[in-house]
Amino acid sequence: MDLAKPRVDIGLSTNDIAPMLAFWQGDAGVPFDHLLPIRRGQKQHRHDLLGSVLKINEHADPLPDNPPSGYRELLVARPGLTEPKPLADPEGNRVTLVPPGWNGVTQIGVKLAVRDVEAHRRFYVDALGLTEEPYAPGAAFRAGETLLLVEQSDDAPADAVMQGKGWRYITFQVFKVDQEHARVLARGGREAVAPVTLGTTARISMVRDPDGNWIELSQRASITGSLEPS
Repeated sequence: MDLAKPRVDIGLSTNDIAPMLAFWQGDAGVPFDHLLPIRRGQKQHRHDLLGSVLKINEHADPLPDNPPSGYRELLVARPGLTEPKPLADPEGNRVTLVPPGWNGVTQIGVKLAVRDVEAHRRFYVDALGLTEEPYAPGAAFRAGETLLLVEQSDDAPADAVMQGKGWRYITFQVFKVDQEHARVLARGGREAVAPVTLGTTARISMVRDPDGNWIELSQRASITGSLEPS
């Protein structure tokens, strides 16, 4: 995958924004960047996560009580720490502040619970073109500065859904969404949303991993300078 930004973004959803912002900006120490209106009834509170974006999506309509996705924990490298500091936001979303370099995390890491590590190894290496790194509990894949850590879990979803509270998707910023989307599908990924242009902001698509977890591919004008499909 030809990354336009060497970092992965992560998104979560909530109906109760005030305590979530208080936690993430206060306890977790993640700086607020700006508010992005997405559509009627949805606002995205964007935070700077060491060059990645933490997208806290505020929904006006009640979110369905769906099971969690495979995205289970955010790891954030924090200088000055000598050991991991586990935290959880008001809705139970896990984040751990870690010493830089802990388990290979130098910027951020995202932990995934999966049914089959080997299936995800094929997906992340073959379909997404990421590089595997050693990780004893499972497998780890490098996307620029960000590390994706995959571990087998019996409670991992078989068909993760986008709608629901908590961690729901990750985002790769790429130069050409249409090309990357086609490549993922050709190499075993599943389509969730075909490429579409969102005004003058971005051209995006969505694909799904072997457990159905959602992955956004984004060609953002502020990064690539163009929203042309090819």
